[in-house]
Amino acid sequence: MKTFVLEGKSREIAASSADQKRSLSALRKNAQVPAVLYGGEKVIHFSVSFDGIRPLVYTPEVFLVELTIDGAKKMAIVKDLQFQPVTDELLHVDFQEIFADKPVMIEVPVVLSGYAEGVKAGGKLTLRMRKLKVKALYSNLPEKLVINVDKLGLGKSMQVGELTFDNLELMNAKNAVVCAVQLTRAARGAAAAAAAGK
Repeated sequence: MKTFVLEGKSREIAASSADQKRSLSALRKNAQVPAVLYGGEKVIHFSVSFDGIRPLVYTPEVFLVELTIDGAKKMAIVKDLQFQPVTDELLHVDFQEIFADKPVMIEVPVVLSGYAEGVKAGGKLTLRMRKLKVKALYSNLPEKLVINVDKLGLGKSMQVGELTFDNLELMNAKNAVVCAVQLTRAARGAAAAAAAGK
């Protein structure tokens, strides 16, 4: 998995909620995004520049994040993003610290490869789950999960329980449908015509 390098500065947490709101507002006015790092010995409150974090947030790709906060390096993943509901402005980011010897859970994009038998027969291939939740050591995390659909027939689907990948565990429900080849009107018509011609 690719690594994204990000610099952060630790920030003080104000005693009162009013002071806290003011300090967060001041941060955002200076193009800084408040962030929190969980999962280590202590919770770290810090901020990152909006320009620095933008390529990490606005991408379909998944990254490991090499965070440097006041000179200290930590490995992390993005756990949660909060946006302003009306303006869609990025308000807050939660990171989870990760360690080489502890498995981590993260969603990884799904990519379909091959030419499904059902598509050759006139069906339409649909991807139902764009990401799957995986559990693995971060050294084993893939950038994407490639699923071969060559043998997927017309009207058939592929479920999570049918998939296996080396060195990682899929955490979604086993019966969740990842992709399917749907019968199109044209394929139905061709099947009906073939049946009538017999």
